[in-house]
Amino acid sequence: MLPRHLSFVALVLVASTAIAQGTGARAPGAGGGAEVDLPTDPAAIVAVVGQTPILLGDLMPKVEAKINEAIEKTGQQVPEDKLQFFKVNLLRQSLAQAIQNKMMREAFLIDQVGTEAADKRREADDKLTSRARKMFYDSELPELLKQYKTEDPSELDKLLREKGSSLASRQREFVDQMLGHLYIRSKVDREPNVSISEINEYYHINADSFHRPTRARWEQMSVMFFRFPTRDDAYAAIAEMGREAYFGGNMQAVAREKSQEPFANKGGLHDWTTKGSLASAKLDQQIFSIPTNAMSEIIEDEEGLHIVRVLERIEAGNVPLSEVQDEIRTKIRAEKISKSQREVMESMQHRIAVWSMFPDDAPGAKPLPTSVASRP
Repeated sequence: MLPRHLSFVALVLVASTAIAQGTGARAPGAGGGAEVDLPTDPAAIVAVVGQTPILLGDLMPKVEAKINEAIEKTGQQVPEDKLQFFKVNLLRQSLAQAIQNKMMREAFLIDQVGTEAADKRREADDKLTSRARKMFYDSELPELLKQYKTEDPSELDKLLREKGSSLASRQREFVDQMLGHLYIRSKVDREPNVSISEINEYYHINADSFHRPTRARWEQMSVMFFRFPTRDDAYAAIAEMGREAYFGGNMQAVAREKSQEPFANKGGLHDWTTKGSLASAKLDQQIFSIPTNAMSEIIEDEEGLHIVRVLERIEAGNVPLSEVQDEIRTKIRAEKISKSQREVMESMQHRIAVWSMFPDDAPGAKPLPTSVASRP
């Protein structure tokens, strides 16, 4: 259990991690906190992305809800300077996410209208927003109603406000995310071609990762010494099991009925196991040396007596390319998509001007002018 003075910290850090996921922004505590004076007016501008302002009131309700949730869960009275520290850092994480979403939306809009006049831009923005809003009501709203167990949008709005959000806020976030998703999808090939030469090159460069140690699978019958008065009694029992399996020809049936090892209910069948991984050195040595498809002699170790039949054994070596080429193709494709997404994001950062109250948290951002930040 966390000490009481740390549990509040832990809960807020978890909250900030959830906000920051996928933004690349700094974690809470990575920079200034208590020394930052936040504006108090919800209409205060905390960032401008392209031509779109982000207001303090767009972010602070969610930040305060996270902190209140942590206070409720811990029951702690937190000093004001600590509250300010967490408030600032949670705001920074939330703002970094909002900036990224707005940047993708702005980039998508630029792609649609280019250098058209302002009225054309507004017309395109309204059209795209209207489509995304319809998608919100068609897909996202029903899921939210289901999640919050209500059929009334007004009741849903009330429940969302208790969590520091609102129906209107969720709609705005959805629209930004949807337009951003459309922008990424328009720029990134989701099915990039992967050539045979690329697969071969990957296979040879990463040869060590495709090395497979010697492994085997086998059948086993065992008796445990602790179940018998004497070793001779145990030996007589395993010998009888061996004869029955040898002449009856079904080792798994005998194991299922009489064997005393953990895999007895599976007919003593042990699936692929690597050399050197067995607890019993005697069994390990025999399984990886005796001929396959023949019953072994009785093997004795510290726990008991055993008879095994190795069904299949594959010596150490690299997995053939033919067996892993589909796996390699999937990995290369994922790497290409990831690289393409990074390039799109980097390109977007050069295309979209950003001014932020915390410029260090958004690559390429400039400090927000005081005149803009104080604008009502």
